[in-house]
Amino acid sequence: MSGDRIPSPPEDEVGVGGKKRIIVLASGRGSNFQAILDELSEGSTNGTCVRLISDVPGCFAIERAKFAGVPVTVVDYRAFSSKEDYEKALFHAIKECSPDLILLAGYMRILGREIVRSFHGKIMNIHPALLPSFPGLHAQRQALGYGVKVAGCTVHFVDEMMDSGPIILQKCVPVFPDDDEDRLSERILNEEHRCFPYAVKLFCQDRLEINGRMVRVLQGTPFSRDSHETD
Repeated sequence: MSGDRIPSPPEDEVGVGGKKRIIVLASGRGSNFQAILDELSEGSTNGTCVRLISDVPGCFAIERAKFAGVPVTVVDYRAFSSKEDYEKALFHAIKECSPDLILLAGYMRILGREIVRSFHGKIMNIHPALLPSFPGLHAQRQALGYGVKVAGCTVHFVDEMMDSGPIILQKCVPVFPDDDEDRLSERILNEEHRCFPYAVKLFCQDRLEINGRMVRVLQGTPFSRDSHETD
C-alpha cells in the first residue's frame, strides 16, 4: 500500500453514532484493553468497542469487558484440533463484527494470513520494545540481556510477519543499572497505556496514512513531547 488513507466503512457498517467499530483480541489480564476502554469512555475518541474476542476462557480481560458492558466472544484455542480450524473460527467471529479497527491487546498468538490480508491496514498491535529491536516474546528480557540504555514500546500495524508491520508510534523509557525484567516491564507498560489509546484516537480521526513502511500522521493536534512522541 503506497500513500493510502485507511478506507472508511460502508454506511451500513458504521458504528453507533457514526463512530468507528473497534474489536479487541486479548489473551490475558487486559491492562491495555482497560486503557483503551478508559479512553473511549471519555468520549474524545470517535470509536466504540463493539466486542472483545479472547482465545483463553476465564482470562481477566473478559471480566473487564463484562464490567464495561462490552460483548464477549470466546474462541478457545484448545477446543480445536488444528490451528487452521481455530483460525477459521476466529475469522468468522471477527467478520461478524464488521470492524473498522482490530486491536491486539495482549493477544498471544500470531494472526493467520487470511485475517491479516482481509483486514490490511486495520489491525494494530502494541509491543514492549522499540521495534525492529527485540521482536517476539520476552522483549524486556531481551533488552536487558543486550545491555541497552533505553527501551520502550511500539504501536504498529500488523502484517504477515511477527512484529514487523509499519510503525505508528514509539515511546522511549530509560533503562537503569539496577533494573530487572519486572521493573522495566512496569515502566514500559505505563507508556503502553498512553501510546496505544492515542494511536487508536488517531485512527478514529482518519489521521493515519500508510506509505510503504512509513505511517504518516496527518495534520491535527500535534504530539505532546512528554506523552506520545518518540524521544
